[in-house]
Amino acid sequence: MLKKIFTVRKILSFLLLLSLIYAGYSIYYKIKYWGFNFAPRKMTDVWTIEAHIAFEPTGEPIKVSLAVPSETEEFKILEENIVAPGYKMKRVKNGTSRVVLSAPAQQGAQNIYYRLMLFDNRDGKGKIYAPVPPRPKTPFWDEQTSAAAKQFLKDAAQQTGDLPQQIIRLLNQNPPHPLTATLLPMKKSQKDVAELITSLLAVKKVPTRIARGVKLEENKKSFTPDLMIEAYINGKWRIYDIQTAQKGIPENFVIFQRGGSSLLDVEGGQNSSVLFSALKSVSSSFGLAGQRAKLAQQKTWFDFSIYNLPLAQQNTLKWFSIFPLAILVIVLMRNVVGLQTMGTFTPMLLAMSLVKTGFLPGLICFGIIIGIGLLMRFVLSKFNLLLVPRISAVVIFVILMMQALTIFGYQFKIDVGSSAVFFPIIIMAWIIERASITWEEDGPANAGREVFFSLLVAVITYFIVSSEYIRHIMFAFNELNLVILFIVMLLGTYTGYRLTELKRFSPLAKG
Repeated sequence: MLKKIFTVRKILSFLLLLSLIYAGYSIYYKIKYWGFNFAPRKMTDVWTIEAHIAFEPTGEPIKVSLAVPSETEEFKILEENIVAPGYKMKRVKNGTSRVVLSAPAQQGAQNIYYRLMLFDNRDGKGKIYAPVPPRPKTPFWDEQTSAAAKQFLKDAAQQTGDLPQQIIRLLNQNPPHPLTATLLPMKKSQKDVAELITSLLAVKKVPTRIARGVKLEENKKSFTPDLMIEAYINGKWRIYDIQTAQKGIPENFVIFQRGGSSLLDVEGGQNSSVLFSALKSVSSSFGLAGQRAKLAQQKTWFDFSIYNLPLAQQNTLKWFSIFPLAILVIVLMRNVVGLQTMGTFTPMLLAMSLVKTGFLPGLICFGIIIGIGLLMRFVLSKFNLLLVPRISAVVIFVILMMQALTIFGYQFKIDVGSSAVFFPIIIMAWIIERASITWEEDGPANAGREVFFSLLVAVITYFIVSSEYIRHIMFAFNELNLVILFIVMLLGTYTGYRLTELKRFSPLAKG
C-alpha cells in the first residue's frame, strides 16, 4: 500500500513540475506578446498624432510625399488613416517609409490630414542597426570658416562624452563659444544647428543623418517636428538631441523620418507646411492584447483564448478562475490543519457570498439568519416532521427571512438587510439543519465548533479571493489553475497527522 502511495506521489510530483514549467512559459508568453501585467487595471497610453498638410495648388497635377513612421521595436502602430478627399494614396518604402498622395489639378487651399495611433513607445537607446554607410565627403568651406571649424573641433575635445556630444555641448555652451557666431547665422534655426553638426562630424569622417520626430505631450497642438542627429559610431547608428546632447531616443519621442532630404515634398503646390498635434488617451492592457498579438503574429493563439470572448462571458469566467484557489484553501484547512467544517465546500460558497455582500454586512446577515433559523428548527422538531418536509420548511423560512431583511434594509437604508439576498438559500438551510442535528447528537459545543470553524475558513478564504490583485492574476494567468490541480491531488496523498491532532502529544512534550 505504501509503495503504491509513493508511486502515485512520484507521478503527481512529475506532473506538478510539468505544470509549473508550462505555467511559467505561458506567463512569459502573455507578458511578452500580449502585454499582460501582474498589476490589475494596468493602463497603456495610446497616442493620436495628426499631421496637417496645407498648401496652395498651382494648377498642375498634385503629388504630396510625407515621411511617416514604420513599425519598429520603439512603438507599435494601432491605427493609421488619411483624410484627403479626391487623392489616391500609396505607401512607398525606399530606405524610409513615405505616404504618397496624388490627384489631378485642384482649386483652392488644400488641407490633408494624416492620423496615426500608436502605443508602447520605448526608449531605443539610440542604437539602430543598419548597413555601414559610406564615408562622408569633407565639406567645402572658405579658408576662414575651415580654420574656425578646425579650432572649434579642437576646443570641443575638452568637453565630456563622445565626439557628437562634445560638439553639441560646445555649440550650446552659455556664454556662447566665440567661434559659434562664425559658424552659425545670427538667427539660427534647428536645421542650421543640425547641418553644422553634420558638417563638423564630416570633417572627422563620421557618417551622419538628420532625424525628424515628434515629442508626445498631452494636448499639444500645432507644432513643428523636432530635429535630432544620428551618427554612425562603432558600427551602430546613435541618436543625439541637438540641444541637450542626450544620447538615445527621448521618452515618448516618435521618429517620423530618418535620413532623406525632407519631411514633406509637394509637387503642383506652393507655400506648403506641415504642423503636428498630439492627443493622449488610455486603454487597458486587456483591450490592446488582441492588437499586440496580431503585431507579434500570434493572433491565432489569442483567438482561441478566453480573452477573445465577449465581456459578459469574461466576467463570468473571471469568477470561475478564482474558484480553484478557494478550493485549495479549503483542502489545506481540512486535510492539513484539520478543521472540521459543515460540508466540504460550504465555506467557499460563504466566502463568495461575503465578497458580494461586503465583509461586515455579510457576517451580520449570516449571524441573524443562522440564529433565527436554529430557533425555527427547534420549534419544528416539536412536531416530529419527517426529514425532507422539515428541511423544506427551513428553506421556506430562510427565504421569508431574506425577504424580510431585504425590505427592512431598503426602508431604513441599511446595507446589512439588503445583503441577505446574496447568501445561497439552500446552503443556509442546510447549515441550519446540519447544526441542529449536530446539536442533538453531539451537543451544543460540537455544533458551535463546526459553525465557528466553517465561518473561520470562509473568512480566511474571503480575504484571499477578495484581493483584486489575486483575482486579476488568476484570470490573466489562468494556467496557474493547472498547478493548483496537481497540488490538490498531491495533498490527497497526505496521510500524516493534522495540525489540530498534534495537541494529543502535548503531555509527551511536557514530560
